[in-house]
Amino acid sequence: MNVLSLFDGMSCGQLALQRADIDVENYFACEIDKYAMQITQKNFPNTFQWGDVTKIKMPTEGSIDLLMGGSPCQGFSFAGHQLNFDDPRSKLFFDFIRVLDAVKPKYVLLENVRMSQKSQDIISEAIGFEPQALDSKWVSGQKRFRLYWWGKLVGDYYKQIPIPPLEDKGIVLADILEDLPFDEAPNYLKGTWCGRVRGDLVKSVDDDKAHCLTASMYKGQIPTFVKSKKPIQVGVANDIKGFDIIKRVYSPQGKSPTLTTMQGGHRQPKVAIGRIVNRRLDEHGTRKDNQLELPFTTQLEVSDGAKSNCLTTVQKDNVVVSEDFLYRKLTPLECERLQTVPDGYTEGASKTQRYRMLGNGWTIDVIAHIFSYMDKEVINE
Repeated sequence: MNVLSLFDGMSCGQLALQRADIDVENYFACEIDKYAMQITQKNFPNTFQWGDVTKIKMPTEGSIDLLMGGSPCQGFSFAGHQLNFDDPRSKLFFDFIRVLDAVKPKYVLLENVRMSQKSQDIISEAIGFEPQALDSKWVSGQKRFRLYWWGKLVGDYYKQIPIPPLEDKGIVLADILEDLPFDEAPNYLKGTWCGRVRGDLVKSVDDDKAHCLTASMYKGQIPTFVKSKKPIQVGVANDIKGFDIIKRVYSPQGKSPTLTTMQGGHRQPKVAIGRIVNRRLDEHGTRKDNQLELPFTTQLEVSDGAKSNCLTTVQKDNVVVSEDFLYRKLTPLECERLQTVPDGYTEGASKTQRYRMLGNGWTIDVIAHIFSYMDKEVINE
């Protein structure tokens, strides 16, 4: 199979083809980010790098089996200014269409963010069919809603290939966290990844599957958090300056918010990793919750390294949750796992570049799922 990937980034498409057990004879990539290209060549040294998509030397008609890409989304995203096609980056979509019309590959995959209906209609009219929506939350610890135009050339036109629903793997943030050292809490608190969270500024964004946590949960009021398919915000990082969205701290029992390019200070998703509780302890440090004559001792409660039970119920009537608990930013490795990228795939780049590439990338298991519905005769050619 001959593949042409526009806006290839760190070659998530190539990873997805590999995961779907599809043999690739030639993989041609259009990309201008030198750091992303370095990661691609490290992992797939036989990749042909063709540079800027606007300057591409057009392949001959019929020479490409699969054309894929995710044109820059900043102009479409509801998280931005929504300039749509008035954003120069959004206009790169028309280079995708230019290549599509000239090369006429057997298959086409275009990925992009949720956008205005007007912009979506323009893209659908140009490509010839409607998109399908998939959310990474079913196969990953991340909520990531995306539109996919997945189609096959039939005669002179492209027709949509239906994509069956993703199966729920039940993955939450806790499942992808690293076991980071926690034996010296003061050092951990002062480290790059740590800070404090106010427990009185708490809400859940999952209607049915999690309860709100407040700072004044005394007897009979501590809720049980169950695994959720949505991010569960449990606090606000008051030690960070900036917009509220970058201060949000999430439960490890829910999903991560959608990864972005994470450029600028403190934009990585943040997860709660422990809580401070008051326990009744005897002179040996043994818990004696039923001995009400003992004074409370404030302590940090964690379990299994970074996989905290901080947001689950402690079935004791005399446990008081204080206003503060700990949080940390997700590491590049954890962001790889949220995108279902192999551990260490982006190693060799700086942390800043790793975060940016992963935020720009695709969730590999979602794309592999899409590719699994390609005709076998094309795969085996």
